[in-house]
Amino acid sequence: SLLGYVSTNFPWGAPVLAPAPCSLADVMSEQLARELHEEGIPFPEIPDTDLDLTCTPEADTSSDLMLAQMLQMEFDREFDTQLRREERKFNGDSKVSISFENYRMVHPYEDSDSSEDEVDWQDTRHDPYRADKPTTTPKKGFVGKGKNITTKHDEEVCGRKNTARMDNFAPEVQVGDGIGMDLKLSNHVYNALKRHCYTEQRRSARLHEKKEHSTAEHAVDPKTRLLMYKMVNAGILENINGCFSTGKESVVFHANGGSFEEKIVPEECVLKVFKTTLNEFKNRDKYIKDDYRFKDRFSKLNPRKIIRLWAEKEMHNLTRMKKAGIPCPEVVILKKHILVMSFIGKDHVPAPKLKDATLSSEDMKKAYYQVLNMMQQLYQDCNLVHADLSEYNMLWHDGQVWFIDVSQSIEPTHPHGLEFLFRDCRNVATFFQKAGVAEALNVFELFNTVSGLQINSDNEADFLAQIEALEKRNEDHVQKSGKKIFTDTNDGSPPRLNTDDD
Repeated sequence: SLLGYVSTNFPWGAPVLAPAPCSLADVMSEQLARELHEEGIPFPEIPDTDLDLTCTPEADTSSDLMLAQMLQMEFDREFDTQLRREERKFNGDSKVSISFENYRMVHPYEDSDSSEDEVDWQDTRHDPYRADKPTTTPKKGFVGKGKNITTKHDEEVCGRKNTARMDNFAPEVQVGDGIGMDLKLSNHVYNALKRHCYTEQRRSARLHEKKEHSTAEHAVDPKTRLLMYKMVNAGILENINGCFSTGKESVVFHANGGSFEEKIVPEECVLKVFKTTLNEFKNRDKYIKDDYRFKDRFSKLNPRKIIRLWAEKEMHNLTRMKKAGIPCPEVVILKKHILVMSFIGKDHVPAPKLKDATLSSEDMKKAYYQVLNMMQQLYQDCNLVHADLSEYNMLWHDGQVWFIDVSQSIEPTHPHGLEFLFRDCRNVATFFQKAGVAEALNVFELFNTVSGLQINSDNEADFLAQIEALEKRNEDHVQKSGKKIFTDTNDGSPPRLNTDDD
């Protein structure tokens, strides 16, 4: 037949006939399964892998539970190894490390030869050197019965609890290992230590705040230091050389000048940094609160911002004095509470104060007449009273007396202006009379010469009484007429007292 012809003459050989189909029941029968098991068809060989199971030839692997436990243990080991790597990577070189101990699966195991798998006792929750926590009483407040009862007020229990509570102190308090020594602190001692730590913590915070927000004797606070750096960066100053003078209200630094908006900056400058500590200005508000130029602003500012008014006040007073031709520092720039002025001296050496200057009798006489003339100019041309004039605030430079420190200077219309002028005259007269200047006027003559007033009295009490009467009369006039008594001139000169209403 054709089928036989094709079967015998197939070019690729005899065809493989498909096996006869069998029923599902035969496949699932127990007899067929037994035959397959007896034939023992070999499984293909599995290539060797790096999987290292922790089993020995002697280990019994006939139990499925034992095999599963061994596999789970190996998985946990690999997980812990990876977790250890993650922990080292996360902590890096930090002195404070984070432990992943709570996430580990195996705690600890002893059958590992790898140093990487070794467990450091410091990383475990079972540190053999860690001191035991003190025993505490249960919530009911006592343990035991009868004569053996122990309450929460027991001396030993309280002592151990107080020792453990020392761990809550501030980090800078070194409490030591009181738990390991089984130290028992009484309530009295613990409370004393707690109060001491709290007091020291508040004291440290106050010192830190004072250091950050106020100037010290020979240093400045960070904000002031930043302002000084900005001046150098802006080119106003070449560099700041250091502090050469300190006073009650300011710290003075020497600097080399630069350039500022086409304005010639002196080759040598001084930075007068007004101290931002409030205790130096508590009793000095009388110089500024009644000054009409700053009276309205004074009442609206907080105490720290008032310090800036002192720098602004000195700048205005120096500008007015310079315009009148009185020898004084020249203002360069004002930045908040830092006033930059020309340096009175030469080659980083400041001019000596009149008190410390070594002058001959002729130079001392010359200095006296210069001071007398300058006081008259200050009062009559500048309409100012120095209010703190003495041999400490006058410098001797190039054969000339220079006035400095005029931040407290006020106008004669101030409620205490004439009293301050009398005090200045007393300081000047006393100094030059002691210096041997025969031509020096006494305090009463000097006051009348400077002020132009004619107060006839040789008794200081009577003289001051007449001065206070003049001030009271002027104050009543001011309150009656208000601000209209001051008229501003267009030529830039200081306001004058308008007497047309008298």
